[in-house]
Amino acid sequence: MIPDPRTFADEASAPASARALYALAEASLQAATAQRSDALDRELRAALAARLEDDGTVLAAAVSGAPSVAVARHLWRALDVVWRDGAASGGTGLAVTVFALPLVIVTGLETVGDEGALPGILEHPAKLAAILGEFGALKGNRTIALADVLVAADAIDIARLPEIHAWRRLPDALAPRTALSPRTLVPAPLAFHAAREAVHLRFLVGTAIAKPGIDLLADVDVGKWGVPFTQELMRQVGRGPVSVLALPRAPRRLLPAVSDGRAAQREVSAQIFASNAIRKLRGTVGEPTAVISAHRASDAPGGGELRLSLSSPFEPRAAEGFRCPLYALDRVGDVVSMLVDLLRDCRVTDIRALAGVHADRAAETGLPLLFKPDTMPDSARVTLH
Repeated sequence: MIPDPRTFADEASAPASARALYALAEASLQAATAQRSDALDRELRAALAARLEDDGTVLAAAVSGAPSVAVARHLWRALDVVWRDGAASGGTGLAVTVFALPLVIVTGLETVGDEGALPGILEHPAKLAAILGEFGALKGNRTIALADVLVAADAIDIARLPEIHAWRRLPDALAPRTALSPRTLVPAPLAFHAAREAVHLRFLVGTAIAKPGIDLLADVDVGKWGVPFTQELMRQVGRGPVSVLALPRAPRRLLPAVSDGRAAQREVSAQIFASNAIRKLRGTVGEPTAVISAHRASDAPGGGELRLSLSSPFEPRAAEGFRCPLYALDRVGDVVSMLVDLLRDCRVTDIRALAGVHADRAAETGLPLLFKPDTMPDSARVTLH
């Protein structure tokens, strides 16, 4: 019902190396038989494996410039398989697993007028690693080592994969007089503001060593380690009067960690927005009406986003809005379902959607365009709940 508002690149204008990847992905998706699809996927993975030894920015541009969500998702899945299968350190009988824990961190400050940032540096990462080992995370592995910084998504996303891939080489597998690759992770500070929450996405990067073929990251749920890990993390991250709430996800390979983390940050941001806005409306003018719409927006990922507005017919000028980003792998229907489920959980009974793609700004005010029931065009009106 709601179309994709993003702008996808013209495949014909892509570099020849990227067009070759797109052709393989599209042919695999359209293959008449599973056997043909598997053969094309092997060819695609071989091409991606070669690029994993090259320039990461070129590889990232190829995925982000895919001509459709389906092609982007297929390239991403193939690249994740290449990364998974490339963990073995040749000839040593050991494999180095590089993983990341996605962390959604909510910061807040009650003091009026103050703001600042937490440094995102951990004083005792070994304590966190010990908790993971004690409670059997990573299949009970005891060789876990964690970085002492919290990093943003771009520190471990596709553009950094070739560099991080080199980290998985053990000293015994290197040629004589060859040094280990430098391992640089830059901390991403956590901003806090007075009288409102800020929702951050950060990652804690780690390594573990095991026999080749053992998937240390098979468990995608937070286990018994979750509570003590979260408590220790908040002790190390928090400072003074700043409130910190950390919501960890399970350790994952780098690409799934980034994807899971972005989805979790978006969902937590939507939850905080909806709970605050609904409480405010119910406390003043009564039950809210929700409107979900798609918009072009030059400052949004991919040039488009979804928006959720909450308002009441009893106060036409009062409306609360949430800009919901769409990332490269997102299907619009999945994100709309997340918003609708959230609103139903909040007992909102009037949920509407607009067909079509709409402008970024309201012509009258120049502010971000948000729809209310009385401003919805009749031709685009859809009731969801």
